Amino acid sequence: MIKAIHYIAILILFLTFSNFVSSQSIVEQYPVFKSGERITYSAVYNWGFIWINAGEVEFKVTKTKYKGNDAYHFNSFGTSLPSYDWLFKVRDYFQSYARIEDLAPLFFDRNTYEGGFSVHNQFTFNYKDSLIYSSTQNSDKPYTEDTLRMEKNIYDVISGVYYIRNLDFDKYQVNDTIPVRMIIDNEIFDLYIRYLGKEVLKTHDKRKFNTIKFSALLIEGTIFSGGEDLFVWVSDDLNRIPILVEAKILIGSVKATLTGTEHLKFPLSSEIISQ
Repeated sequence: MIKAIHYIAILILFLTFSNFVSSQSIVEQYPVFKSGERITYSAVYNWGFIWINAGEVEFKVTKTKYKGNDAYHFNSFGTSLPSYDWLFKVRDYFQSYARIEDLAPLFFDRNTYEGGFSVHNQFTFNYKDSLIYSSTQNSDKPYTEDTLRMEKNIYDVISGVYYIRNLDFDKYQVNDTIPVRMIIDNEIFDLYIRYLGKEVLKTHDKRKFNTIKFSALLIEGTIFSGGEDLFVWVSDDLNRIPILVEAKILIGSVKATLTGTEHLKFPLSSEIISQ
């Protein structure tokens, strides 16, 4: 259950876009974030009448250099709460370096520990030869190296989070589907998200936001049953930050709710303040 927490907050998105994306689909304020931005979430597991505060997730972005060129460095940390570690300990770390101009990924690293199961994946993106060099290892499989043919407009799960925030949803109608292409665990998937319109959202801590809502098609596996069982509410302001991410899993559901922001590029004007 806690295993899904970081994926929920990350799959935000969890999303990346294929070659349908044109420059007209990107917001004029690109990028909608700045170096130093930090966003935090609490993760809650629900099963019937049982609610468990299970973990915390953090996203950070800095402007840096990658192999001598300007780049963004995206970091995401996910951890179970100490009181929950005895049941299912999680220590997840994801990082991605991406190009400044279009957020195309340059290097991705996943190093995760979830209930005794470890995964370490790295992807290096070679745009000159359209190749992805990968190294993968987990508790069930030994270290292996591979080379994949790079598909157009592909993102890893972290650079995809920041890319989707720059998408101009005003270009779409309710129920429009938007193609998604991402690399996960050494496989390339063509998925989609569905734009569901705008909604006033009230979080469990009684904050209210004007939001943009969409769902996402998930990959069937050990956590998810597949289908459009992931829902994301993004702030309807210039920041486009996820306020709430909710997903059904094989047993129960999980939610990741915004708890804190630092160094946003724009005011969080989507929040409705009661007078």
